[in-house]
Amino acid sequence: MRRLNVLTWHTHGSYLYYLSHAPHEFHVLAKPGRPPGYGGRCGPFPFGPNVHDLPADQARTREFDCILFQEDHHWERDQYELLTPAQRALPRIYLEHDPPALPADRDAPDDGRAAPGTRRPLWPTDLRHPVDDPAVLLVHVTPYNDLMWDSGRTPTRVIEHGVAVPEAARWRGDVERGLVVTNHLARRGRRMGADLYARLRTALPLDLVGMGATELGGLGEIDHPQLPAFAAAYRFLFSPVRYSSLSLSVIEAMMIGMPVVALATAEMATVIEHGVSGFAMTDTRQLAIPMRALLADAALARSVGDTARRRARERFAIARFSADWDAALRAVTS
Repeated sequence: MRRLNVLTWHTHGSYLYYLSHAPHEFHVLAKPGRPPGYGGRCGPFPFGPNVHDLPADQARTREFDCILFQEDHHWERDQYELLTPAQRALPRIYLEHDPPALPADRDAPDDGRAAPGTRRPLWPTDLRHPVDDPAVLLVHVTPYNDLMWDSGRTPTRVIEHGVAVPEAARWRGDVERGLVVTNHLARRGRRMGADLYARLRTALPLDLVGMGATELGGLGEIDHPQLPAFAAAYRFLFSPVRYSSLSLSVIEAMMIGMPVVALATAEMATVIEHGVSGFAMTDTRQLAIPMRALLADAALARSVGDTARRRARERFAIARFSADWDAALRAVTS
């Protein structure tokens, strides 16, 4: 079947890299200086020849089969500034990476369910997705996100993550420390568990890597292709995330046989079977217990990590992910 030409943006580099395993041509918008979101084919990712740099001011001169939006401003602004009316009428997919989030001071109008004179708080479950179009396919990256968003008239499909790690990257766990992999943890704060990391690192040997990690005394950023081999030395991965999409770094760690300690929130509650393929809980006072057990018992860590690897290979294989994206793109363009 003919390979499709897909216009998209560089929103999450690692996701774009895995997306490019689908058997299509991806044209990625770039602006001068490659600012965030307009990096085109950039970064340390080993993109194949099917990922193409496309200067944003040339987008309207090209022919595409599908437009793949990934952020609100792509949908609300870029499609009108960068694309022609004919291009805006092409098959369209909106890839939603996150669960719904609200400004802290946002309230919903009184709808009759609140006491007179008061305003009803707007919960994440009440948030309508910005895309409200039955002609667009809304793709969620986890079933939890699909559950939480009010997608209105827009048809949805869940395409769970798929990852690929080097075969040579296998967990060793000879460094008796835990590893946290999160970008900009200091500025993303409590939602991503900055407070939990700060508290636990005073009692346990934890290292932080990712963009901005040095702000919290971490080690800095490790390029994505080198991360699995780097992480393999650590005894366990700790994910302190309270509310977010399922982290690719967690799946990558499981893929190399690394035990994971995490909060049993959002989609994570379905990924880790507590005490079997990792440790997941909501009582933060108990988080240190499995960490200390893993540090003290390398055999326990190996057993849990082996099970995690099997589960991850079953659920998050790159071949399944690629096939799911191929099916979605073929469906909207058929």
